[in-house]
Amino acid sequence: MLILKGLGSRLKKCSISLVRNVLRFLRNSGQTLTVCSRQSLNEYLRVYPIDQSEYNNLKSAIEKLTLNDSSVTVHRDSSLALGAGWRLGFLGLLHMEVFNQRLEQEYNASVILTTPTVPYKAVLSSAKLIKEYKEKEITIINPAQFPDKSKVTEYLEPVVLGTVITPTEYTGKIMELCQARRAIQKNMTFIDENRVMLKYLFPLNEIVVDFYDSLKSLSSGYASFDYEDAGYQTADLIKMDILLNGNIVEELVTVVHREKAYTVGKSICERLKDSLPRQLFEIAVQAAIGSKVIARETVKAYRKNVLAKCYGGDITRKMKLLKRQAEGKKKLRKIGNIEIPKNAFIKVLKTQPNK
Repeated sequence: MLILKGLGSRLKKCSISLVRNVLRFLRNSGQTLTVCSRQSLNEYLRVYPIDQSEYNNLKSAIEKLTLNDSSVTVHRDSSLALGAGWRLGFLGLLHMEVFNQRLEQEYNASVILTTPTVPYKAVLSSAKLIKEYKEKEITIINPAQFPDKSKVTEYLEPVVLGTVITPTEYTGKIMELCQARRAIQKNMTFIDENRVMLKYLFPLNEIVVDFYDSLKSLSSGYASFDYEDAGYQTADLIKMDILLNGNIVEELVTVVHREKAYTVGKSICERLKDSLPRQLFEIAVQAAIGSKVIARETVKAYRKNVLAKCYGGDITRKMKLLKRQAEGKKKLRKIGNIEIPKNAFIKVLKTQPNK
């Protein structure tokens, strides 16, 4: 219980008070106000303005929206490629979608939304690390800060208990979809002759992006889905880096399950290959786990036809010109800098609403 002994001054910022529902100014000092515990956040999303000149307008819009939704956490974030932005925390998928929709409709804000991430946990292995972090179990929100396996005894990922209600004719397809998302079946109950209820234990990161849309597509829109928090479970997680000519792109670092590392890495490399503009030198797009490359795509270089003026003659002349061109491209690749355009990041990172 919290006793408020008169509030003579008005709050300048609502964000300094973790109020769950409504803040009332109590005139009588004998009255009390029950403080509700803050719910845990399950979804994190990074938001950047399309143009950095719109930073202040977007900041004002986010502050106004959080005035009546104190459950959203806001932390400043920055990216070398996308500029200044924010990392927002939400209670769930619906909460995140409603907030983003209000941001676009009420304030006409044009933003870059990165793929949603979930909070992972790691159990530290040594007393020195525990002393450094001041706790044995740490929470990781930013994938770039994911600790190495040598520093931890195990990784933990959030899980949810999902309930799917569907017509019986779609049961097989939906069960295949759930198994593909690493879900564990807990129960199967026939409600009546035409409907069945399935209960699965899902890893949260498997349903945050496009699971609901896939479910609706397979069931012709008839299936429904709901979930509730079920804590954390041990998982074989790894950090996957995306490299351009050997240089790590921090904005594309992600945490994946070991079984799906190749599929996710190949998908990111293909999208990045299609988004990057061609250069005068070859660009290697790689997905790597530690020092091991698991997927690769190549952006071909522009090539000048150095043999255009060679009509006949000795073959050694042509080979000399081709060798000189190859040496020049090799040198240019070593000293050339790859500037990734912002629209390339938008295509790779942005959450697609139709998926």
